[in-house]
Amino acid sequence: MQKAAKEYIIFPLDFPSMEAAHSHIRQLDGRVGMFKIGLELFIRQGPAVVEMVRKMSGAGIFLDLKLHDISATVGRAMARVADLGVDLVTVHGASSQKMLGAAVKNAGKTKVLAVTLLTDNDADTVRVQGFKDEYVNAPEKLVLLRARMALDAGCAGVVCSGQETAMLKTQLGKGCLFVTPGIRPQWCLTPGDDQKRVVTPAKAVQDGSDYIVIGRPIRDADEPARAAEKVALEIEAGLSGPAGQDNLTDRV
Repeated sequence: MQKAAKEYIIFPLDFPSMEAAHSHIRQLDGRVGMFKIGLELFIRQGPAVVEMVRKMSGAGIFLDLKLHDISATVGRAMARVADLGVDLVTVHGASSQKMLGAAVKNAGKTKVLAVTLLTDNDADTVRVQGFKDEYVNAPEKLVLLRARMALDAGCAGVVCSGQETAMLKTQLGKGCLFVTPGIRPQWCLTPGDDQKRVVTPAKAVQDGSDYIVIGRPIRDADEPARAAEKVALEIEAGLSGPAGQDNLTDRV
């Protein structure tokens, strides 16, 4: 059974304070499927922010820490994450398969996602990092390489750009969970965005994304709840195919 459109939405609590996070959880509860806790808020508040989300909402919890260290350290850190009982957690796919395996081994019921290539990275970034021309000319090959390594290590899925989701879905199959950041709704695409590899919500779900991470278009809106509802409508239209997208303007 296909999940409701709003369940695809992950809203990042990218705020410096509990007060700001509290306000947005209150406004968006029931309108998104999951709340993401990133480095800024977790470093400042620690596990208390996880408890706050759990008490305020029935939405899932995504702890986006992008762990990247030696295998033993990541294994011990992941055991502490498992104690928190969150749904998803990230590690860096740029590390070794041994580290990824240590993360999975110690994660308990929490699903581990490997970050393949950050969405503000592009071919120039890959070149500067010293990769072969094969990957500079086609960064999606690097994404696929890291995704395969992550699945071999036991990860539940990957974080990838919407520009790579369809390719990965074809190569890796339905057993991989795809989480897509760098999402910009049709109504707020702007030039000069710091995200290099962006797609719309409709395009992301059509290509196989299981969740989309969307922050600024909702956070910066005059009415965040209404913005989240508009994103859900775009997702619903994308799931309905071209006919649904043709009717989207009348609905938002």
